Amino acid sequence: MRSFPAPALELVDRMRVAAAADPARAIAFQGSPGANSHRAATEARPEMHPLPCFSFEDALEAVKDGRAAQAIIPIENSQHGRVADIHFLLPESGLFIVGEYFMPIHHALMALGSGPFEAAYSHPQALGQSRHYLRTRGIVPLSHADTAGAAAYVAERGDPTVAAIAPALAAELYGLTIIEHNVEDSADNMTRFVILARQPLGHEALDGRPVMTTFIFEVKNIPAALYKSLGGFATNGVNMTKLESYQQGTSFAATTFYADIIGAPGDPAVDRALEECAFHSKQLRILGCYQQARARG
Repeated sequence: MRSFPAPALELVDRMRVAAAADPARAIAFQGSPGANSHRAATEARPEMHPLPCFSFEDALEAVKDGRAAQAIIPIENSQHGRVADIHFLLPESGLFIVGEYFMPIHHALMALGSGPFEAAYSHPQALGQSRHYLRTRGIVPLSHADTAGAAAYVAERGDPTVAAIAPALAAELYGLTIIEHNVEDSADNMTRFVILARQPLGHEALDGRPVMTTFIFEVKNIPAALYKSLGGFATNGVNMTKLESYQQGTSFAATTFYADIIGAPGDPAVDRALEECAFHSKQLRILGCYQQARARG
């Protein structure tokens, strides 16, 4: 918690105290107060106390050790793809996905001075979502742990030649001036968040609702392994809406896939598809079944 920039610490401590008083109603997020994940936490779970954490690992640990009941984590962006490391962190956490939330993302360029600016700090995702804007203006992108933390850091530095890319709320919280709104390169910029908890949702919580299931599986290192693993979803009419691969270890011989499907175990078609996938895989693990936040297809 003490890794936050100094201008953010008072807000962090205040929110930390509120969450500690009622951890059963606390939701952890990565970033400083004013970050997009902070906004997502308050919109997705308005009845809960947002708990700022410096890293994704810290947010997940807050749930694991009982300081928060849930965590909300960005998993992918419509413009810049998946959030780095999340596919490794979620399985390692031992937590379960219990919800998802889609949020439009708008960035602002903010600073102490009025420009021109030599550099702009922000989270790598926000820098990637604003790369054309920065490049055309000759502003060097510099990585920071989170968007609002970048704004707090610029305020702490006191250098009028550097700026931050962050939500507009961060300028208000940390005393910066907004130079320009909506500096993201795409007007329909959208981030998908997942909500995690220590226990998975029961069937009764999902009955009669459109459901997503997220799982990971590791294919066998043989020809056509992926083709065989996925065949059951096609033959059973199960819609797979997401499939991404990543390597585990240094051998580059063990490929793990992260997948989303529409439906949940208990549906005969889903059960048959997952059984066939597991048969052709070294391992398969369900990360969560949860209600769709928006329709697919």
